[in-house]
Amino acid sequence: MKSFTPDILRIKNPEALTDKICQKLKEDVFRRFRRKGGVVGISGGIDSSVTLALAARALGSERVVGVLLPEKDSSPDSKALALKLADKYGVQTVEENISDALSGFGCYTRRDEAVKRIVPEYNPATDKMKIVIPKELLEQNLPPVFYVTVIFQDGSEISRRLSPDAYLQIVAASNFKQRSRMAMLYYHAEARYYAVIGTPNKHEVKQGFFVKFGDGGADMMPIGNLYKTQVYQLAEFLEVPREIIERTPTTDTYTAEQTQEEFFYQLPFEKMDLLWFAWENGYPADEVAKVVEMSEENVKKSFANFERKLKTTEYLRAKPLHDYDFWKP
Repeated sequence: MKSFTPDILRIKNPEALTDKICQKLKEDVFRRFRRKGGVVGISGGIDSSVTLALAARALGSERVVGVLLPEKDSSPDSKALALKLADKYGVQTVEENISDALSGFGCYTRRDEAVKRIVPEYNPATDKMKIVIPKELLEQNLPPVFYVTVIFQDGSEISRRLSPDAYLQIVAASNFKQRSRMAMLYYHAEARYYAVIGTPNKHEVKQGFFVKFGDGGADMMPIGNLYKTQVYQLAEFLEVPREIIERTPTTDTYTAEQTQEEFFYQLPFEKMDLLWFAWENGYPADEVAKVVEMSEENVKKSFANFERKLKTTEYLRAKPLHDYDFWKP
């Protein structure tokens, strides 16, 4: 086994790796699924940007459609960056604002109802909200505890621990966003006889940071085995616009700006990638601790958290069960 070093996840030949991904993507779309092209949902984030760049390279920009799917909580930056990305690679775009669909589902009202049970002062017309995990919980070998943070119109804010029922209602309501986007992507794919090309990276797939039949719904996921730092490495090679590369990864789900780290991962990507690789490949905690500059105890706790996430999110990755074959002639 190779020695564990800070650059163990460095892609030595990004061009060769890109060519392999693109060749498989081309074969999957044109030969395996016999589609005419691909649809990618683009948000101005690093994952969807690299996915679009790979799709354009593999299939030809004229056979790729970038779909913008804003709603009333989306950051204006997302649209501007997505359009700049599509222009960079010569890809046609379609914009579908899903706010009305989400209102019809009761996405906003169901979410806000749950928030007001915890923070009665919350006014969704003027205030902003997000869900966070306190950073200090990383030091404990315990499942995450979620808080809702409300930022009031005057700039003051309050954070309160979510009850299980309020947390579940907020998440269930918010998941209408990803599922509505998935439905719209398949509309545009089916109208053109295209495939839906998914954008999740390795951490999102393995740790369960996706919505089942939402952003987890796609025909293929070309970056699904790449660590986040490797996605950035390919972004550099593919010359993704600098503004996107330097943008802080966000969930773009709640009205208040929220990083992926504070909502789910609890670790910077550079450190998390190394820890996950070490855990997945059986490196001893004492060796890893020296490289990531953490105590051996906290490395072991991180390993335990990874194992817990993998087990508790197995449901999300499971395909529909068909083993109910009890009838016999």
